[in-house]
Amino acid sequence: MTSSTLSQKIPVNQQDPEALKAWIKAQALELGFADCVIARPDAQEELPRLQEYLDRGYHADMHFLAENLEKRANPTLLVPNTKSIICVRMNYLVESPKPRYVPDEPNTAIIARYARGRDYHKTMRGRLKTLASRIREKVGDFESRPFADSAPVFEKSLAENAGMGWTGKHTLLIHKKSGSFFVLGELFTSLELPFDSPTTKHCGSCTACIDICPTQAIVEPYMLDARKCIAYLTIEFQGIIPEELRRGIGNRVFGCDDCQLICPWNGFAKTTPIEDFHPRHGLDQASLLDLWQWNKETFLAKTEGSPLRRTGYQSFMRNIAIGLGNAPFNSAIIESLEKNKLQHDDIVQVHIEWAIQEQFKKCQN
Repeated sequence: MTSSTLSQKIPVNQQDPEALKAWIKAQALELGFADCVIARPDAQEELPRLQEYLDRGYHADMHFLAENLEKRANPTLLVPNTKSIICVRMNYLVESPKPRYVPDEPNTAIIARYARGRDYHKTMRGRLKTLASRIREKVGDFESRPFADSAPVFEKSLAENAGMGWTGKHTLLIHKKSGSFFVLGELFTSLELPFDSPTTKHCGSCTACIDICPTQAIVEPYMLDARKCIAYLTIEFQGIIPEELRRGIGNRVFGCDDCQLICPWNGFAKTTPIEDFHPRHGLDQASLLDLWQWNKETFLAKTEGSPLRRTGYQSFMRNIAIGLGNAPFNSAIIESLEKNKLQHDDIVQVHIEWAIQEQFKKCQN
């Protein structure tokens, strides 16, 4: 901890608000956050967009998105006495990808870059709690509560309204000097801090993210249909994936980074200083066939503390079966699919049968 953190405590009501805000931001950067802004506890403007999204059915079976709308729009209903929200972000890239390039590695199991290491939610909340502790040491007690994608919070809207970036056409937040490969967190506080202002949008006429989407899930600028989105299908959805979407999924077995990889602003993406995001168990270069050999015990052992746990073993194997079906013809793939077929539930077996048929079609061609 820095000597400045241990300096004599000055009560918050005697603090210069702008100086305190600057000090809080400096502490956040010291803790490994890539940015910190102060947001007004108000997200009413986001409600009409969400309502249209829900009315179109684009939320699929994520019914939680239709719940607690009042709390989403008014954070003071979620945490009473909230006067300001400290919004932070953490970069998660371990290495910078080639600008505007989506790699073609059909035998590799592609896992979204944020999910290759430790589950970021615990890392985010832990550092937010440390930030709160540092502030208490400086100003005395105040009310606070940390969040990391864990409650009905319009986290992107709050961060955007405070200038952390703008919403791109792929619906993700983009920062002009850091791209979009980052995750968000919030510390709701009873501190009366000066709010930051929004920035300007810089997508212009670019449609790269819309054009590259393998399943055309970005149905129009700033509107994503989760029912077609590979991230939703491979992580949240537990059922039989529609056959017309399977080829588009390719070899993406947990999430998808294509709309970010193609975005020109990610030419400025920064790598992370946080060790937790570094890949574990070779998940940045695992082959589809290698992962297909995992039994449930192996899955549980190698995904402990990992975002991959969210999808569950059977859905993970379902995704790998689709990847194997989309891979170039290899008799070893057919043999392995046939051999392991009866180890899986009925949903996975539907995808195994499809994958075998896809492999045979390539053999005949």
